[in-house]
Amino acid sequence: MESKAKKILIADDEPDILEIVSYNLQKEGYDVYTAKDGQEALDMAKMLQPDLIILDIMMPKKTGIEVCATLRSLQAFKDTLIIFLTALNDESSHIKGLETGADDYVSKPISTKILVSRVNAIFRRIIKDTSIDKSISIGNVFIDPVMFLVRINEQDLVLAKKEFELLYLLASRPGRVFLRNEILNQVWGAEVIVGDRTIDVHIRKIRQKLGIDCITTVKGVGYKFEL
Repeated sequence: MESKAKKILIADDEPDILEIVSYNLQKEGYDVYTAKDGQEALDMAKMLQPDLIILDIMMPKKTGIEVCATLRSLQAFKDTLIIFLTALNDESSHIKGLETGADDYVSKPISTKILVSRVNAIFRRIIKDTSIDKSISIGNVFIDPVMFLVRINEQDLVLAKKEFELLYLLASRPGRVFLRNEILNQVWGAEVIVGDRTIDVHIRKIRQKLGIDCITTVKGVGYKFEL
């Protein structure tokens, strides 16, 4: 029978991490491939077209952030799942990773149990999100969830996957205040733990790309979409 296992590429310059993470993900039924530096990760990603890429931020030749930025610039990797491995409490790396287009991050030292849980959760969420939703048209803003398209004043805009999902959620109920925890649960999933700044980073990027004042911050509560 042909294998339909998800393909995961792990890039890290520490052999011990590659070995233990690969072993635990293979036990979960994933096809796992490894790269020891950023350039090798980029080359292998283009060759393998993996479903998920796990990138250490600090690697020789190319950093994980550089690899992510290059991949996100290519249409073939627009929706590829990317998780960063970052140093514990390195908030700047967390934020930079999210801004570059990462879907999640896991702090080092790595707990293989937590990492496997995050990987399983992110794939479950993708399966759940495959249902086709309706397009949204509000004023001069048009949002098509099938094509992942945002159009403002007849101009098409490109948003990262999580940016799009966050905008779509807010625009689905104009004027309604979405609580921060509610946004995290619906966009990132209740099983995925992300940093406190995650929403703020994505909101800022959406505002910059849209160029219009349509997302209002309700201090201490959450966000709402209004034109």
